[in-house]
Amino acid sequence: MNIINNTLFLEDISVETLMQEYGSPLYVYEESVLRSQFRQLSSGFPEGLLEIHYSMKANSNPSLLKILREEGSSIDAVSEFEVRLALESGFEPQQIIFTGNNNTLAEIEYCVEQEVSVNLGSLVLLEKFGQRFPHTSVSVRINPGIGAGHHAHCITGGPDSKFGIYHNQIDAVLALATKYKLTLNGVHSHIGTGIYSAEPMLEAMEMILAVAEKFPDLEFIDFGGGFGIPYRPEQQALDMKDLSQKMTRRFTEFRQCYGREISMKIEPGKLLVGPAGILLTTVTNITDTPKHHFVGVDSGFNHLLRPILYGSYHKILNASRYSGDEEDVVVVGYICESGDIFSRSGDKIERKLPSPVIGERLAFLDAGAYGFSMSSQYNSRPRPAEVLVHQGQSRLIRRAETFEDLTQFFVDFN
Repeated sequence: MNIINNTLFLEDISVETLMQEYGSPLYVYEESVLRSQFRQLSSGFPEGLLEIHYSMKANSNPSLLKILREEGSSIDAVSEFEVRLALESGFEPQQIIFTGNNNTLAEIEYCVEQEVSVNLGSLVLLEKFGQRFPHTSVSVRINPGIGAGHHAHCITGGPDSKFGIYHNQIDAVLALATKYKLTLNGVHSHIGTGIYSAEPMLEAMEMILAVAEKFPDLEFIDFGGGFGIPYRPEQQALDMKDLSQKMTRRFTEFRQCYGREISMKIEPGKLLVGPAGILLTTVTNITDTPKHHFVGVDSGFNHLLRPILYGSYHKILNASRYSGDEEDVVVVGYICESGDIFSRSGDKIERKLPSPVIGERLAFLDAGAYGFSMSSQYNSRPRPAEVLVHQGQSRLIRRAETFEDLTQFFVDFN
């Protein structure tokens, strides 16, 4: 991302050029950023110790998956169709771990048929698996009793979380493994998302390592993901170099005591793809009240749900006029809901921007993760195109939806 002549360029292509070619609104991904994020993360760990399983729920566009596959990533999938999409995108079955929750036996059966590793997070599912597939291998997701994250809805560990087998039920896990002759080849945990310091991850790591000591046949330990990126200007990026060094040191100590060459896995999502994606929109309306100056754009929370769902902050740029006289504005979308506010930041809804005018382009940064993947057709609004840019070239990786796309599944339509 560069600013040239006071306008925004992505991989040496102006925002205006991209939007004239592909339309508005538009999701754009910078390939160099995606590759750089992966390389920076992997470089912090010794070669051969770590396997990165990209959490594809963050963004499952096959073009992005293929880039990550080229970089050496594996996949963390949470549904049957995610598994199928990963396989169709070129990943080998042994590169994929399926970690569902509240899933059906049919999903598990599909993964086993495809020789994809299954990771189970409840005693009920573990027993069903044992009944259906005795004398096989499986990994288990453990709730370590602690959680962390930027919002209550994103905390995936602790007594309020639905995820994982609680850490005080390990004896029951071992009993089921003995009953059905299962080899417990992996232990997994995930405490939440939006983590900006090493301490919660290291604390959870200690909890899982204590649990792992009770499993004699492990091939890997998966410490999950949730690594935060600095959405807000005042936020500091998680020091992954420091965290990787501390995780490596502790895991190496554990391996020596455990007596087997087990591997470490992590499951980053937004850390990899979040900074690579930008949502571009066009200013379509200006509305003033005695309290606010509203700037309306041709998109809404149907395209970027995080602000209304989590109160999440996304930096907003005037891509047509990066700098200039600023004013307090409320950037709002075209969805028929009062909560359709892009500039939300907790309880505050105003943001300082160079005074937008109709026709200018606004850019919402760090939208590569949980942007398009959580989008919908609410208000019968189509989803936008997705474009990949690299070294001055752009290509369409998903076309914009049409009216026919919105209506194709209605049985009695026309």
